[in-house]
Amino acid sequence: MITVKKTLRFGRGPRGQRLISEDSAIREIAGPRIPRIARLMALAIRFDRLLREGTVRDLSELARLARITQPRATQIMNLTLLAPDIQEELLLLRAAESGREPIHERRLRPIVALAAWNEQRRGWRQLVAG
Repeated sequence: MITVKKTLRFGRGPRGQRLISEDSAIREIAGPRIPRIARLMALAIRFDRLLREGTVRDLSELARLARITQPRATQIMNLTLLAPDIQEELLLLRAAESGREPIHERRLRPIVALAAWNEQRRGWRQLVAG
């Protein structure tokens, strides 16, 4: 098991919004951040394994144990419907150097809805290119 220690500072911004900042020295030691979509893809694979092995009875029980809503669990599980090569690319994505991550789960939903893997691949190429 890996233990990560961080120092967080809590405060208020100019308009009263909550701010959380972390020490940059600790962030540098921790290494690059794994993109959220890669973590969600790994979670979807784990959820799928738990369901197939019978560790959990159904998606509702899985959602309750994961402390997420059942619709959110469905959204995460739908990532397993992607073509295997797209799943692999998601798992191997590198974190953005700065700013926001370019690929979000919400932007993948129309691609997941496509039944044919060839259509998914076409949609994936357009998403990555644009």
